[in-house]
Amino acid sequence: MTKIKLCGMSRMEDIAAVNEIRPDFCGFVIEVPKSRRNVSAVQAETLSAALVSGIVPVGVFVNAPVNLVADLLNRGVIGAAQLHGQEDEAYIGRLREKTKVEMLLIQAFSIRTQEDVLRANKSSADLILLDQGSGGSGQAFDWSLTDTVDRPFFLAGGLGSKNLARAIREIKPWAVDLSSALETDGYKDPEKMREAVQIVLCEDAR
Repeated sequence: MTKIKLCGMSRMEDIAAVNEIRPDFCGFVIEVPKSRRNVSAVQAETLSAALVSGIVPVGVFVNAPVNLVADLLNRGVIGAAQLHGQEDEAYIGRLREKTKVEMLLIQAFSIRTQEDVLRANKSSADLILLDQGSGGSGQAFDWSLTDTVDRPFFLAGGLGSKNLARAIREIKPWAVDLSSALETDGYKDPEKMREAVQIVLCEDAR
């Protein structure tokens, strides 16, 4: 069964829609001021607390202080951390040392060449996420590069209603991650969110 993460939630209206639609993961871009989907750690805590049971809150970070990420994990604000910057193995090691609860660690990689795939394969994170360039760009990368991925991964970048089914059939990712395609006029659109989840469910039922 392909899992789905709906990312970039920033309003209580978004959470209400997520609770109705029930994706596997709900993502928050935390303390990343350059992102228009940015929320503070305090806002993330409020939004996460409103999620119904069974939806895993994911904090998306870009070179955040280890203590910030560990604190949000230890307090249960998030159940998974997605590292989207230049975090290295030493960073991952420090984060695991400081995190005292069970958690899921996801490391994102920009995929442009086969060398990028090799780096992703070697990550000590629990899961990897394959994207194009900087996250949230709404652009896809060359999916043929996933042929040599030898571990479960999130597929991200440029996924939407027009190509989501094909991506699941051809690439067979462990999970898909959507953000930009879920928006209308810069805000999350419940109908687009619902459509994305339905596409995944339909493909899994094939």
